[in-house]
Amino acid sequence: MFSFKQAPVDKDGNDKSTLLTVRLKTTERAAYARALSEYIASSYAEPPEAYRDDLRVLDELREAATAALDVNPNVLKRNTRYYGQLSFILSKFPADVNVKFTWYNAFDSELAASCQDLYFERASVLFNIGAMYSQLACRESRSDKDSLTRAFGYFQNAAGVFGYLQQRIVSECRTQLTTDMSSYMLTTLENIMLCQAQECVWHRSILSHMKDANVARVAAQVAEFYDLAIESGSQGSLTGTIPSNWLDHFKVKRLYFYAEAQYRKALDCLANSQYGEEVARLQAAQEYCSQINELVTYNQRWSKTLRAAVVDMVRLQAEQVSGNRVRAERDNDVIYLDPVPAPTALAPISPYKLAQSKTPEIIENPGQYLGEEELGPPLFKGLVPFVIHQAASLYEDRKDQLVAKDLIISLDELTADCESVLNSLNLPHALDAIQKPVGLPPNILVGADEIKSEGGFIGLKRLLDNAISSNAAVTNLLTAAESALNEEAHEDLQVRQGANTSSSRARRAESSELTNTFRAEIAKYREIVNKARDSDATIKKQVDTWAKFFALLGSPREEIERQVPSTTVNPLTDPHHCQIVERLQQYLSEVAVMRRERLKSVEKLKRVSSEDDITPALTEEMQRLAALSSTPILQFELHQFEDLFSQKLDKYTSWRKYIEEEKEAQVELLDTIREANQAFLMARSNHPLLQQREKALSNLETGIKRFRDASFNLHDGARFYATLEAELQKLKEGCLDFAMARHLDALDLMGVGHGEIPNDISQLPEQHNGSPPVRQQQRQQPPNLVWDPSMPLKYATPK
Repeated sequence: MFSFKQAPVDKDGNDKSTLLTVRLKTTERAAYARALSEYIASSYAEPPEAYRDDLRVLDELREAATAALDVNPNVLKRNTRYYGQLSFILSKFPADVNVKFTWYNAFDSELAASCQDLYFERASVLFNIGAMYSQLACRESRSDKDSLTRAFGYFQNAAGVFGYLQQRIVSECRTQLTTDMSSYMLTTLENIMLCQAQECVWHRSILSHMKDANVARVAAQVAEFYDLAIESGSQGSLTGTIPSNWLDHFKVKRLYFYAEAQYRKALDCLANSQYGEEVARLQAAQEYCSQINELVTYNQRWSKTLRAAVVDMVRLQAEQVSGNRVRAERDNDVIYLDPVPAPTALAPISPYKLAQSKTPEIIENPGQYLGEEELGPPLFKGLVPFVIHQAASLYEDRKDQLVAKDLIISLDELTADCESVLNSLNLPHALDAIQKPVGLPPNILVGADEIKSEGGFIGLKRLLDNAISSNAAVTNLLTAAESALNEEAHEDLQVRQGANTSSSRARRAESSELTNTFRAEIAKYREIVNKARDSDATIKKQVDTWAKFFALLGSPREEIERQVPSTTVNPLTDPHHCQIVERLQQYLSEVAVMRRERLKSVEKLKRVSSEDDITPALTEEMQRLAALSSTPILQFELHQFEDLFSQKLDKYTSWRKYIEEEKEAQVELLDTIREANQAFLMARSNHPLLQQREKALSNLETGIKRFRDASFNLHDGARFYATLEAELQKLKEGCLDFAMARHLDALDLMGVGHGEIPNDISQLPEQHNGSPPVRQQQRQQPPNLVWDPSMPLKYATPK
């Protein structure tokens, strides 16, 4: 862990200062180069080598900002530069890049927060910038006006940074922060810095011999700022976070400056011959001093926690106020005899507020300083911002939703509806039976030849049996892998039994901690195997249902023809009947043309979609928005591209119109086919043999489709099981190797030679440092042992 050397707040050290500083947060080492290189290569598809210098500079910036041993203006500049570059690269990368940042609580170094969040990193760096401003302010002398002016500016900047951090930065962090960056704590720190900035004004007004009335007003404002600090610092959530002596410091300072305001106003009254009011003001100041005295004198905690410089300051004030009160009362009683007003009758002192939170421009708008000396050239300037990739991905999702899940599915549903209607009318099988009363239609012959070429029903059954066997094989591989892990876990438990809690046996990493990845992989693959088994069962059920048709289609042509009813002549020879058939054939031809054209349209739509790349348009839009911006740090939001999305998706509107036209044309055509088919049914109603033939041909065509589906799924399954078996073989070997390594490690811990396999490893005595291990005392050559998956884990290696 890098540790900042806490700088003294002034030349004489902390105890001699009346002002408070904020400690710096410390951090662990973190490197960007590797993680960002991998992210650029995987997510942006750009060569990381093009950004080698940027990656190196970014790592150097973090190193320089966090490894400082002292606080000075140069260290502040390095942290500011790192903060500015972080603000810029947040427009290029997502916040959760694979870089882990760890930062410790500024007020309790035992507490830390760790996460992969660039916003968290930026917030922590900004906290330290505020802390550095506070330390630089406290280093300034309070004995000359120029130093006080610089301290005043530093404190205002510190207040501005803590306020900006609380209002704008912390809310962007995506992790649980340490309490030093809670809203109440940051508000308290802002108030403290304002207190001390106003205090610098008070010091300077005294050095400048400002009128006492004005000094009183400045002091009154200091007291009011301390009121605010006490209010925010007293929140219950800050218990244990805010340093224990800070609230005591606030309360004493508040009373001190109320007393100072009354004292200075009393001096103004003296100068204006208002002797009675002078006495009343000094008495009021004396009351505040008495309250401080009671706190410091009668409370031992306060006397121990308050700084010596603060104690000296209030003591000198009490002496000064007391001396002047005695003098004023004596003079008024003897000489002036001016009525002394009651404390409640005194006019309130109007505060004169000069200190205010001022966030440095380079913190609030770092983009304006990129490319300048303060922040240097912007890193990763040529990298397309991450939001552009998000926008492109979002557009792709919307386009796919529109094209694949809306337009194409609508066309597919139209085609499926058409096929369903034709099947319900038994078309075109009914026409085939009329046109070819003897023999088989060409589509049946082609399908039967295809089935024979694949080995027929026997070949399909062989594929199914192979799939079932393959599923059993991969299941066995999973079982073997899991068994190896279970036996290793059992052995690990034995190793721990009876072991001394401080021994290496007891401190050995538990099996459950080391096998999480293996067991997660096994669970994942087991789910895959179970789903594959269910799929195989579905295919088997289908094959069993259609088995007799598959067997028939794999038979010789003569056998298939013998099973299909036939006639020797065309049963519909009447001219009117022939006209009905011809009209129905024409309509079916129109359906075929419609299907072909629809397939061409789908292919064209897919081509248009694949060529539709929105990235150039997004880049052009980004450049347009950048030209309108006054800073290179562009915080794009996805909603800024909605108009562009709508414009690009408009090209698909014509396809919706095309689908509606197709739907209307199909409905009209199918209605016409229904009418023609009705006339056809009436013409053939006197020929029952035709109906039997139609049914037989329809069953054969359906059987061909079922065979093709089953064959395709089983061949695909064979490829799936081949790949899965190779993966599970590697998983099994990994589990066995792990188990063997752990077994040998267990034997080493027990001091047993690898060839000596005990029955119960937990009963072996623990090895003591003073005695040599058993394996060194025994020199006999162990036998070569071969592991059997059915036996407990017992390994042997030649010595």
